[in-house]
Amino acid sequence: MSDSSSPQPPSRPGRPDGGSSAHSEAGSLVLCGARLADGRTVDVRLGGGRIEAVGTAGALAPQGARVDLSGYLLLPAPVEPHAHCDTALTADAAGPASDSPDDVQRRTTEAALLQLGHGATASRTHVRVGGVRGLRALEAVLKARRSLRGLADLSAVAVPRVLTGVAGADGLAMLRDAVAMGASVVGGCPDLDPDPAGHVEAVLAVAAEHGAPVDLHTDGDDPARLARLAAMAGGLRPGVAIGPCAGMARMPRSVAGRVAEQLAAADVTVVCLPQGDCTALERYGSRVARPAPVRLLRDAGVRVAAGSGALRDAANPVGRGDPLEAAYLLASLGEATPEAAYEAVSGAARAVQGLPEVRVEAGFPAELLAVRGERIAGVLSLAYSRVVIHRGRVVARTSAVREYCDAAVAVALELPRQSQR
Repeated sequence: MSDSSSPQPPSRPGRPDGGSSAHSEAGSLVLCGARLADGRTVDVRLGGGRIEAVGTAGALAPQGARVDLSGYLLLPAPVEPHAHCDTALTADAAGPASDSPDDVQRRTTEAALLQLGHGATASRTHVRVGGVRGLRALEAVLKARRSLRGLADLSAVAVPRVLTGVAGADGLAMLRDAVAMGASVVGGCPDLDPDPAGHVEAVLAVAAEHGAPVDLHTDGDDPARLARLAAMAGGLRPGVAIGPCAGMARMPRSVAGRVAEQLAAADVTVVCLPQGDCTALERYGSRVARPAPVRLLRDAGVRVAAGSGALRDAANPVGRGDPLEAAYLLASLGEATPEAAYEAVSGAARAVQGLPEVRVEAGFPAELLAVRGERIAGVLSLAYSRVVIHRGRVVARTSAVREYCDAAVAVALELPRQSQR
């Protein structure tokens, strides 16, 4: 099986995205013969970065570039709600990873492109600010964001370590500077601050000053602390997200249920990491056995999104940054149905980032992922070939070919096979 996941021009004949390479975000593109999650086979016309029309296969008038998606399932594109692009791809470093601006920008760009190849057309990346690093890493991430424009959307979360007491004064000033520089989300790590409640209060105050969303790292193992967080965060707009909250899985179920109800009442979103913890939670140096109790949280009314977290760094040297893997793990652990698991990496993850809803219907944003397969369960099980569409154009492609040494046997048994498209 061969695999190529780097973004390529959408113009190679004989491939699933064959067609004119001249179309742009404002041009017209027709996706032909795609299967939808409800079982229909349709043609979809895109234009101006949105879905213009959806019709039965062959019903749309041929115009502009065309992409043959026969054998593909067409879905709203996933997004990555919890990345660490600045520290990604450092697992093989002989010593401490370089934090020079050029290296951080390169790693951030490469990580975002890897995620894009998997289907994530937008990513939220957490960036440590303050200390000896100051704002250098954030500045590099913002440069990478500008360079990715048109391929993928990248937003930055400014994450200070300590915000309380004498030591926290510099961190608080740095956090405000980070938002002024261009960080679109106010972050924090209350578990690493001597005064966790004061840390949360400081983060919420800065977010309220700037009308910015909040994204907090916490293991979530203290029910009283989570209850207080919910009380402080309730009603804050544009919203509060916390994660990975794996500690909730270690609570007695009755206790976790009460906490979940409090989070739901405060409209706090939980972003879980099915692959395990990430580098921002140094206090917890080991991999978690299970993610946050997603089914319990959802039953209580909490919006739950799923992210990938570490991407081949010290926390997870084999992290893939693949939203479909996060969904696969949720489903395989019994925390969600395949459909709900995919919603956690698509619709719910988009809502966390304040992105508009996507449906395969006219008028919605053309943020789409086509994966070879017929149903979501099969796609999560074996998702090799993918076509990624961002703002109405093909921006990445992964193609896989599966062959068997005795072709006659494969044909006789009618074994499923990845086509050579």
